Amino acid sequence: MVRAMTPWFCNRLRGSVMLAAGVLIAVLAHPAPSHAVCSVLSHHPCIPRHAFCSVFSHHPCGAPCSVFAHRPCAPGTGYPFGETLQLTIESRSDGSATTSRNADAEHAPEDKLLTIRDMFSALRQCWVPPDKDHAHQGTQISVRLSFKRNGEMFGQPRVTYMTPGTAPDVRQVYWEAVSASLRRCVPLHFTAGLGGALAGRPIAVRFVEARDL
Repeated sequence: MVRAMTPWFCNRLRGSVMLAAGVLIAVLAHPAPSHAVCSVLSHHPCIPRHAFCSVFSHHPCGAPCSVFAHRPCAPGTGYPFGETLQLTIESRSDGSATTSRNADAEHAPEDKLLTIRDMFSALRQCWVPPDKDHAHQGTQISVRLSFKRNGEMFGQPRVTYMTPGTAPDVRQVYWEAVSASLRRCVPLHFTAGLGGALAGRPIAVRFVEARDL
């Protein structure tokens, strides 16, 4: 039985070797450009500097962006902000609220908001922490929301985090404080440019109880 299968096995092995040799010849006949070869040991980008981009390309490609270019291009720098904008507001003992970002100019909610920093400042000014008799030190609550072009909110904010072990009554107190803060701010007075940039974009706001209670 072994002798009967030997010719069949040899034929299959011979066919596999011939197929592998054909693939190797095809690869060697059409080598990729040396400047387009990527390696984990490279200390420079793998995208070739002068390659033309096409859906039929078999190698990475990219080109510098220009308003005068008549071909696809890949910008060198991405959008300065991530998918979700994040803001942290801390309640202080003096009743003020500060953000985790650098100190920025004060803007009342009724003023025109020109930048994302202006929007963060307006949200900070609207925050009024719960009364100390009902507050709990170290409590954190995070909400996720988004705005329309005219500064109104899309639906209702959604709670994404609450300090584990928080009592139900304390949880309700902080949720009511957050809701009142947003009602106090909305609608925000965006400029046309800022409203268009922020419309529908998710914003995560984290409130931290940092007062000494």
